[in-house]
Amino acid sequence: MLPKDPVILLSVVNTKLRDQYPGLRELCAAEDADEAALRAALAGIGYRYDEETNQFK
Repeated sequence: MLPKDPVILLSVVNTKLRDQYPGLRELCAAEDADEAALRAALAGIGYRYDEETNQFK
C-alpha cells in the first residue's frame, strides 16, 4: 500500500521506480494503485512523471 501523504508518496514512488519497476504502469499494477490518482496527487505538489528518467520531477 502506498502512503497518502503526497511528500512521502513522492519519495516512496521515486524509490520504487528507481529500484523495482521499469515504468509507472508496472508500479501501479503491482501496487494496485490508480495511475490517474497517483499522478494527480503528485501534481498537487508540483511534480510530473518523466518517462525518460522514470521518475517524478
